[in-house]
Amino acid sequence: MALSAEMMLILTMVVPLIAVGGIAAAHKYPNLREAVTITASLILIYLVSSLYGITKAGGVVSVQGAELFSDLALSFRIEPLGMIFSLVAGYLWLVTTIYAIGYMRGHHEKNQTRFYCCFAIAISSAMGIAYADNLFTLFIFYEVLTLSTYPLVTHAGTKEAKNGGRVYLGILLSTSVIFLLLGIISTWYVTGTLDFRAGGIFGEEHRKAAAILLPLFIFGIGKAAIMPFHRWLPSAMVAPTPVSALLHAVAVVKAGVFTVLKVCTYTFGIDLLVSLPTRDFLLYLGCASIILASLVAMRKDNLKARLAYSTVSQLSYITVGALLATGSGALGGAMHIATHAFGKITLFFCAGAIMVASHKTEISQMKGLGKHMPITMTAFFIGSLSIIGLPPCGGTWSKWYLMVGAADTGKWLVMAVLMVSSLLNIAYLLPIPLKAFLSEDGVEKDRSFQLKEAPLPCLIALCFTAFGCLVLFFYPQPLYEIARAFLEASGNYVR
Repeated sequence: MALSAEMMLILTMVVPLIAVGGIAAAHKYPNLREAVTITASLILIYLVSSLYGITKAGGVVSVQGAELFSDLALSFRIEPLGMIFSLVAGYLWLVTTIYAIGYMRGHHEKNQTRFYCCFAIAISSAMGIAYADNLFTLFIFYEVLTLSTYPLVTHAGTKEAKNGGRVYLGILLSTSVIFLLLGIISTWYVTGTLDFRAGGIFGEEHRKAAAILLPLFIFGIGKAAIMPFHRWLPSAMVAPTPVSALLHAVAVVKAGVFTVLKVCTYTFGIDLLVSLPTRDFLLYLGCASIILASLVAMRKDNLKARLAYSTVSQLSYITVGALLATGSGALGGAMHIATHAFGKITLFFCAGAIMVASHKTEISQMKGLGKHMPITMTAFFIGSLSIIGLPPCGGTWSKWYLMVGAADTGKWLVMAVLMVSSLLNIAYLLPIPLKAFLSEDGVEKDRSFQLKEAPLPCLIALCFTAFGCLVLFFYPQPLYEIARAFLEASGNYVR
């Protein structure tokens, strides 16, 4: 019997939760446990792909649950921006699972069953965020995502991991409770609704209230890692590399910038947003985050720390795209969700592969590594080009539309920030693969083992995501079309 679109929407959240039970039951049988995870991820890919086909054909899919409070219910609806997020999270769950099999076994990690269970819960909550039809629903799943990823951050159980987890949980919970929840409650009081609507829910009579509430939302969405609420991201780098991939590319930070874009377009509305006096302050704060995080990244010798601060910078691209309050800026921000995901997950996959194969974590130790790990370092080079925004990688297109968005508004300082940031990206990313290939062999000769590529599952995953960076450059049309459909659905347009 064919599933209805509404049932498929519900199953995107339920299937990963069902997988949790199977993963836990198979904890004594690693092959079966991981087979359950892969099967669930394949089912999820089928579901989100089917929903994409339905929405692309013009179908409207929505589900509303019972009211939990007066006029507030868990409500879900598929719209193009949520479709981008769910496709990214759905497909990259499978890729990250394949990578994790090689990494977790190759690195002899403990508590692997807990890892796969929490990962599945995080994916379920990401689907709930992607399809949320009101701020109430989004907030609930946003908090579940925070709580479900905390055990992943503290996975190692060391003092350093626990300290990193406290920073992670402390910043994300405090920002969401102090700022985001207050903003949501105030929005409900002012407008009488929390629904996402084309053109926003604030009217001209709400301009002053909206100007006050905008900073509450931007600072409250801590997962977007805008400075000064960014420290949780570098602190969380104590987690295993597959968790870093989840945090930086698959779910967590993408949930943050997705929420920023969603709130700016469906709650405030671009037409109102552009006239708010607090918008410029937040816009330039985002620009400062882009530059400052890039400068910090340049000083980090630890590879994962450098990539963490790179993510802080790149996330602010999307926040800036939303706050530009122009069609091209929002289009570039929506596309950057996908292009950054593929570029950054490739870099983290490579960082993990290097650690598993060579036990090296510092960039200064990686000279000549390309001779021993040519596949990994080639993928790192491709991922770097995508993050920088250079052809032939997908990041070129998202950064182009962000530049166009800045030009449309006459924000020349923003354009300058984007250009300088790309130069800084070159400075802290490209020397890594170049030294790996062109420098003399810096790898110790007295090894008790032969240095070679990481386990095959790791290589399969990082090659797939590196290839995805190239595909998004040569075949960007599907991503562009769904991003443009997001603008039309939110009542905006792009030239």
